[in-house]
Amino acid sequence: MRLMISGGGTGGHIYPALALIEALKEKNPDSEVLYVGTEKGLESRIVPDQGIAFKTIRIQGFKRSLSLQNFKTIGLFIKSVADAHKMIKDFHPDVVVGTGGYVSGAVVFAASLQGIPTVIHEQNSVVGVTNKFLSYFVTKIGISFEDARAQFPAKKVVFTGNPRATQVASMKPNDALSKYGLKPDQPTLLIFGGSRGAERINSATVAALPELKKRDYQVLFVTGRVHFQKISDDLRGQEIGQNIVIRPYIKQMPELLPNFQAILGRAGATSIAEITALGIPSILVPSPYVTNDHQTKNAKSLVNNGAAELLTEADLTGASLLEKVDALMTDGKKRQKMSVAAKAMGRPRAAFDLLNVLQTVIKK
Repeated sequence: MRLMISGGGTGGHIYPALALIEALKEKNPDSEVLYVGTEKGLESRIVPDQGIAFKTIRIQGFKRSLSLQNFKTIGLFIKSVADAHKMIKDFHPDVVVGTGGYVSGAVVFAASLQGIPTVIHEQNSVVGVTNKFLSYFVTKIGISFEDARAQFPAKKVVFTGNPRATQVASMKPNDALSKYGLKPDQPTLLIFGGSRGAERINSATVAALPELKKRDYQVLFVTGRVHFQKISDDLRGQEIGQNIVIRPYIKQMPELLPNFQAILGRAGATSIAEITALGIPSILVPSPYVTNDHQTKNAKSLVNNGAAELLTEADLTGASLLEKVDALMTDGKKRQKMSVAAKAMGRPRAAFDLLNVLQTVIKK
């Protein structure tokens, strides 16, 4: 198979693409892959490091308010479609896949104009602007939440789950926590606001630290690089507690995930895929700053199935965090019940299910 794939802007668009590529290489090692992203996007750092052929086009998003920048955006989109046309003719893909972000809009749209089979994947429960636009032109659409189905042309939709789940589903508990000075045999909570961190989650955690250090369970608190120095300065001279470890960022987070008995964090698509694939109980604090509040809807999908608890950012304080965390970390039966519910929602073969969709559209 010759696969051209595009997705950028956030890890939530990039990691599903990488998981799909990994599944393709596992099934068909001789397959050729070209990833198209942007030069300034996160994908420009992540994708080449994986040894994947990578090319860029220039594009930017529309402003939601009236702005002269939108005229520039239209011009860039037209040029990016033309650039994508040339890349497609040079690469001769059997199928073109978009996993979200403005860059995928130009690439997938250009492929559809050439009559090449196209597939998009939507990771969230609320459909993004780019995928909504592309849905009228593509051959098939993969979704991760059933809530997204009604937002697309019904005949094109296939429930696949999030391909990211496939990358973590087979991981087992290990001794990786010992690398961070934590005990592998002690119940451990991860507090993690994403790669950049979340200021409100961080401030609530810092406020709760005097009590958390008295608990029998352990806490790995990942602040995000941009917040770490300030938190370190604020805590200087204070006794943190031997059961608490604070880090700015953990590169090999998937390796650690199977060792956590619970997670408190955001409700992004990648996090949800990982949590459900591994069956990890969670306390979800959706970001209120994302488009259409999709993280709240993502979180409620788990909450409604008994797989997670919801703590809104508006209600997040040191006291409310401590109350939620204590209730979960001191109740093994509750965690077990939530774990079973989370795993029932997981799609451990999601990458291969999406790959099957690709093979289907190629045969047509």
